[in-house]
Amino acid sequence: MSTDWLDLHTLPALPGLFARAALRRGVKGKTLPDRGLRCEVQVDPRHLARYRQVCGFRNDGRLPATYPHILAFPLQMKLLTDPTFPFPLLGLVHLENRIRVLRTLGGLGPFRVSVRVDNLQPHDKGVLFSLITRLEDQLGLLWEGDSRILCRAVRLPGDLAKRVEEAPLPLLPVDQWPAPANIGRMYARVAGDYNPIHLSALSAKMFGFPRAIAHGLWNKARSLAALAGHLPDAGYDVEVRFQKPVLLPASVSLLASEPAPHGQFALRGKDDLPHMSGAWRMLE
Repeated sequence: MSTDWLDLHTLPALPGLFARAALRRGVKGKTLPDRGLRCEVQVDPRHLARYRQVCGFRNDGRLPATYPHILAFPLQMKLLTDPTFPFPLLGLVHLENRIRVLRTLGGLGPFRVSVRVDNLQPHDKGVLFSLITRLEDQLGLLWEGDSRILCRAVRLPGDLAKRVEEAPLPLLPVDQWPAPANIGRMYARVAGDYNPIHLSALSAKMFGFPRAIAHGLWNKARSLAALAGHLPDAGYDVEVRFQKPVLLPASVSLLASEPAPHGQFALRGKDDLPHMSGAWRMLE
């Protein structure tokens, strides 16, 4: 599918997009739009410092591997609330996330960030699609993310994609940390993602959760911060599958295989409850 790119001069304001998301109801179709959004961005050092603090990254002179998602979030919101996008944003479920760090994420920009949707396919609980995010500098592509998102309100004919499961590697304890009751609000302030399921027990109960849950991308970011010794500066990808939500407050533990060109990790809670599983590998 070719992409019809719309270049924006500035990032869109989030309050109006949240209002649009809250008012949107119903499915408007079963095909993804071919429109993509692009915008030049610059990193605010103070914002970057707050993100590092919330997610546990040390200041090593590079952007955290998950930070481009934050730069792109206003564009993602604008694309997913556009009238041409067929599914209501509220109720979408982020199932999997993969990032590729092609070159060292150095400097503060300027960068060009772009977002588009692709790869709509049947799923046993609805349909899956990819939200593709890319970060480029003057030399070309630096980073790419693929968020696999489920919409339960739609069904499509066709065969379900089969997951290829890797043979599990031995995992050893790496780190553990608390996920306090307010981490959803703390992360929302740096990420811009004010989804009600993350903010408080009261707002989460409106969507069927007994308590607020941690952002999946906070879980991934906090895990990658703890895995800094396992990963190189660039030339790798990391994929995760989000499993049981982290109900706040909680304490979680990170396990991982030994440092190597390919490895696996898992985020687990009380009684070994699986919250997230993942793997890293060097790019060829």
